[in-house]
Amino acid sequence: PFQLGFQDATSPIMEELLHFHDHTLMIVFLISSLVLYIISSMLTTKLTHTSAMDAQEVETIWTILPAIILILIALPSLRILYMMDEINNPSLTVKTMGHQWYWSYEYTDYEDLTFDSYMIPTSDLKPGELRLLEVDNRVVLPMEMTIRMLISSEDVLHSWAVPSLGLKTDAIPGRLNQTTLVASRPGLYYGQCSEICGSNHSFMPIVLELVPLKHFEEWSAS
Repeated sequence: PFQLGFQDATSPIMEELLHFHDHTLMIVFLISSLVLYIISSMLTTKLTHTSAMDAQEVETIWTILPAIILILIALPSLRILYMMDEINNPSLTVKTMGHQWYWSYEYTDYEDLTFDSYMIPTSDLKPGELRLLEVDNRVVLPMEMTIRMLISSEDVLHSWAVPSLGLKTDAIPGRLNQTTLVASRPGLYYGQCSEICGSNHSFMPIVLELVPLKHFEEWSAS
């Protein structure tokens, strides 16, 4: 309710990212608490050990222990990184092009299924719609299917990002980047351009409408 954490995860990758975030944050919290306790105890007591400068065992521990902690952080991180890079036989491919300052989409598996997606001005919003996030043409995609997004740009650097799906891929002129998404439940998912691409870079909203396959087929045929 206070928007202090992440959005609810909609994809398996985002669930893994949230678990990794909690795992790492707990390690940081424990280390910070330990250091704060040691500093507090050193400042509030006059007792010192005469041979503290020659404690080889202590130095060995505080050298090996941080290395183990770093391994515990690095291994889950690398696992998720490789999971995000995998492309497993996508069922649908959508090409996304960034423009100043709107997105255009092309469903490469269909003929002539292309459209531009502009932000709806505040004066044209209907009751219940979100300011600076609604678009005139939503990206309709089937849920529970592997979808490949090809992302590029026509003019300057953009970044196609949907937080609840764990997606953030740069759109670079002359370069074709790709990412995959799998939505575990239907719904509307919002994102924005996450690159400072010009004066209106924050007014490039992204709206994904994830629906069951049957409804997607009806939409693509209409």
